[in-house]
Amino acid sequence: MATGVDARLLKSTRFPPEFSQKVDMQKVNLQVMKKWIASKISDILGSEDDVVIELVFNLIEGPRYPDIKSLQIQLTGFLDKDTAVFCKDLWKLLLSAQSSPQGVPKELLEAKKLELIQEKIEADRAAETAKQRRDDWDRRDREVADLKDRDRRDRAAAR
Repeated sequence: MATGVDARLLKSTRFPPEFSQKVDMQKVNLQVMKKWIASKISDILGSEDDVVIELVFNLIEGPRYPDIKSLQIQLTGFLDKDTAVFCKDLWKLLLSAQSSPQGVPKELLEAKKLELIQEKIEADRAAETAKQRRDDWDRRDREVADLKDRDRRDRAAAR
């Protein structure tokens, strides 16, 4: 429901060409998108703002084909200069999600793959460091044992 001011803004604002494409929300995995939305809004605002996050959820969950242009106008008061970029990113992800068999944007799948690869690299690095530490301790223990054995032999030979 657009007010007169919103209607004027809708007519006067230039929107990206992607906004002319419709998104069928029945083809989108909302849980994945909700996580992205909450994270992105929290990043923009510097803290978690449940009101803004719930507003976006309601605006995209309500109709089967949400109106991104109206969403952008309504979010401008909250996200200021970041609104256009947020809405464009959101819409691109939603367009990608509706084209995906799982309803998940391929960009988020790629990001998750990279995150998992990075975690694996870090885990491997930590395991290698732990192994190196264990090997160092084992080597020190052997050296100490060798020194004690040599010391015992030297004492026994001196008697």
